[in-house]
Amino acid sequence: MSEKKFNLFNPSEEHQMLRETVSAFVAKEVEPQALENDRKERFNLPLFRKCGDLGLLGITVPQQYGGSGMDVVASVIVHEELAASDPGFTLAYLAHSILCTNNLAVNAGESLKSKYLPKLCSGEWVGGMAMSEPAVGTDVLGMQTVAEKKGTSYFLKGRKMWITNGTIDDEGTPGDCILTYAKTGIKNGRPMLSTFVVDPTHKGFSVGQKIRDKTGMRASCTAELVYDNCEIPEANRVGEEGESLVHMMRNLELERVTLAAMSMGIARRALQIMVRYANERSAFGKSLSAFGQIQKYLAESYAEWKAARTFLYDVAGRMRLDQAGNRVESDGVKLFAARVGKDISDRAMQVLGGYGYVGEYVVERLWRDAKLIEIGGGTLEAHQKNISADLSRNSQLIQ
Repeated sequence: MSEKKFNLFNPSEEHQMLRETVSAFVAKEVEPQALENDRKERFNLPLFRKCGDLGLLGITVPQQYGGSGMDVVASVIVHEELAASDPGFTLAYLAHSILCTNNLAVNAGESLKSKYLPKLCSGEWVGGMAMSEPAVGTDVLGMQTVAEKKGTSYFLKGRKMWITNGTIDDEGTPGDCILTYAKTGIKNGRPMLSTFVVDPTHKGFSVGQKIRDKTGMRASCTAELVYDNCEIPEANRVGEEGESLVHMMRNLELERVTLAAMSMGIARRALQIMVRYANERSAFGKSLSAFGQIQKYLAESYAEWKAARTFLYDVAGRMRLDQAGNRVESDGVKLFAARVGKDISDRAMQVLGGYGYVGEYVVERLWRDAKLIEIGGGTLEAHQKNISADLSRNSQLIQ
């Protein structure tokens, strides 16, 4: 009897079936619409709802709430496969499935989970998360949005910026469920952060503006959100008052791993296009792949993609949804993977020359989309700061 070999990238039959299902879905449904919706800066809501039909929108949510009850590796698989075709759409998927839906599933009480998760998992509702502000990004403790409790309600005042799924169309229709972080006081000299579930029924909540003309990720909608003395019932607070910094850090680890997965999807697709073109295109009587300069691009890209992907699945396989893991690893894999995705898509454009510079050949779009992963979910500089600080505190992390 032959031993069954462990596959890092598909550690179980369930993971393998998931990858095959999503890959087939991407070929049939995602790829044909990707270029058009990028050009029009349009979020494909019908396609998003088809993801709900496949059980992808609540990939990590317990089945009792309409989710698929799968793990971090499963989420990484979905993000990798979707991003190999349409990173912009995948970013909207990440904001919904990780930043909102998974966050609720892990941190909210029973009443909020029962009220919101079934509609989020089905795709009836589109979710997002609001943390960044016009003047505050990486320094989350510097946020200026505040929530003041009066009786059985909280009143939110402030603005959020760069919010994926903050709106879902050109008319400024807001997302249906936005997890919003706000200050609710000071404790031991540090701001206390709390999370609130905000939806369009709450008076004082509105879309300020849709952010247009982004370099990349154009198939996801990004908006400014306004909280003008927005009244939120106390029941819509996620967890206890002031404990959301823990929620945030735990969920940001998962966000960084899934963003790294998106970068791996981009890198793989760019590498495939680059290799195929180098073999098919001739110059001076030889295929491009016979030239040393091109061989350097191909070989280094393959090695970097394989190394980053292995790093990614090693980290994902040890992560748990309900607890913070090792920040060094989640920051480290995004730091490395983000640059790999951008560099490989850049090399692919160089190999394709003029063809790589136009949208029809895909790598131009991948190249534009890849840059966001070096900025969103934590900048490269923030990852470098975090990793350095953690290693300085605990050298035993290097083992």
